[in-house]
Amino acid sequence: MKKRSVIPPVLTAAMLLFFTACASHQPAALQPASPFNGDIVDLTQPLTPHIPIWPGDPAFEVAPWATYEKDQYFINRIAVGEHSGTHWGTPNTFIKGARSAEMFDARELVVPAVVIDIRQHAEKDADHRFSIDELKAWEKAQGKDIPPGSLVILFTGWQDKWHDPEAFLGTDKETTLHWPGFGADTAQFLVTKRGVVGLGTDTHGADPGNDTEFGASFAMYDADGMILECLTGLHRLPPFGSVLVIGGWPVKGGSGSPARVLAFVPSANDFMASKDQHGMHR
Repeated sequence: MKKRSVIPPVLTAAMLLFFTACASHQPAALQPASPFNGDIVDLTQPLTPHIPIWPGDPAFEVAPWATYEKDQYFINRIAVGEHSGTHWGTPNTFIKGARSAEMFDARELVVPAVVIDIRQHAEKDADHRFSIDELKAWEKAQGKDIPPGSLVILFTGWQDKWHDPEAFLGTDKETTLHWPGFGADTAQFLVTKRGVVGLGTDTHGADPGNDTEFGASFAMYDADGMILECLTGLHRLPPFGSVLVIGGWPVKGGSGSPARVLAFVPSANDFMASKDQHGMHR
């Protein structure tokens, strides 16, 4: 895939945030000041035993392993499928011998995001397939094409259904799933004509729920890219300009991982300066 460059202040902020994430909780007065002059949006859904689970996948389980009363410290034991909750999938999900979770280096986990709001279509049609024509019309309205090296996210509105697994999965009487997604040809167009490195969505799959051929997923995985699913907070992201930092477990041979996905959104002043510097022409 094509190499990407990341604005140094954003990368610095991301590194500092992740280094502090594993530290013990600090009182508010001791929290370090962020060196990033913008918004930091958490795109991660909360994990509970009641989250929507892809049919047939293992349930998310959490139970105390050590307690304060017995052991003088506290640890939970957790069990979770690699593709449960907010997560990223890697090419070996569908392609035997393709890249697995631990093979994605740190630079590939910091990526510019493009967010396409299709909520109006999704509200009318739960099986909506985002088409090439819609993509081109959206680019024309934005005044620019999707830049190479981007991760393209469909904002369907399904993030608001997270706490209602039945509505989130849309399972009907025939056990068919229903949610909007990328058309297979659209995903292929994004890969070959726009040079994107990943797809994302606030649903449980990049493909529409009723698509059993997973054409959009195959298009992305054939291109050696990643897919983010079950995102949230997309209403807080602009169409262009934010940078994702994708956390996850580098499980050897794994097909992805539950993830903590953060978006660094530049301030309005920074965004306008970037437009002036790089231009908004096609």
